[in-house]
Amino acid sequence: MILKGAEAARYFTRPDPGRPALLIFGADPMRVALKRQDVIAALIGPEGEGEMRLTRIPAADLRKDAALLADAIKAQGFFPGPRVAFVEDATDSLTATLTAALSDWRMGDATIIVTAGALTGKSALKTLFEKHPSALCIGLYDDPPTREEIEEALKKAGLTAIDREAMADLTSLSRMLDPGDFRQTLEKIALYKHGDPTPLTPAEIADLAPATVEAAVDDLITAVADRKVEAIGPLLRRLEAQGTQPVGLCIAAMRHFRTLHAAASEPGGAAAALGRMRGMNFKVRDAMIRQAGTWPQRKLEDAIAHLVETDLTLRSASRAPAMAVMERALLKLALMRG
Repeated sequence: MILKGAEAARYFTRPDPGRPALLIFGADPMRVALKRQDVIAALIGPEGEGEMRLTRIPAADLRKDAALLADAIKAQGFFPGPRVAFVEDATDSLTATLTAALSDWRMGDATIIVTAGALTGKSALKTLFEKHPSALCIGLYDDPPTREEIEEALKKAGLTAIDREAMADLTSLSRMLDPGDFRQTLEKIALYKHGDPTPLTPAEIADLAPATVEAAVDDLITAVADRKVEAIGPLLRRLEAQGTQPVGLCIAAMRHFRTLHAAASEPGGAAAALGRMRGMNFKVRDAMIRQAGTWPQRKLEDAIAHLVETDLTLRSASRAPAMAVMERALLKLALMRG
């Protein structure tokens, strides 16, 4: 049986111990590992592993000895309580072994949790779980987390007082980071807010969010749009040392100024236009609203035209130093006057 969307998200936190098995698969190992941790913890509780009610079986070991799984399912430990037999990194080669285990499973046996990488539509392992009348199959894909998943992660991290703008920023952050980094960031924020009854604010999120190369690029482009000429050189040198390419900077700058142009052209105002744009980096949103008010539409069009010309130069056979060409273009933009 297949679970998807909100139904799958709920199952990870409230699994049914009466189900014999669950297959979790996906291309992102971190995403799979986090969900596997959640469902096992929900089944056996926080003390389950310490009480030896969790048996880990690497797929490589199970291929050598199929009896390992059968023994783990039926074995009764010293401590009472539900048990889990966890098969890690399974592939189609274990389909026959898992078929036999599901046939032999009886109520009171250990729940079988199986993880796998990306599986095709014709995968024998995936088909086994999809067509089984009581076992479950959940595929994890590189989609942004749903509102329900974010709220569950916030609850788990101990964050309950969050204002509406901060929630929007956390949603944007969840799309920028991989699942493991996002969970660590929530835990960091929860630790920071421990004992503080005031609602979490966008400013606090901005201070605690992890710094990335993308954030450094945003800092550079924001400095250009804010006409902070003196900040451009040092920021550019830092990005150059990190291996950032001039063409990538040009693309980021063009995206920024085109977004500004669209916001400045919005009859309902820049804030309304930027608020509707999905994936907007929350750290630069307020800056872009401010910039949209200081850049005339005509100057934004001039800036975009100059960036298009720079992009063509960077991609041409020109022998001019690419980073120098990009730096000159950014300085020219910062020196534009309204």
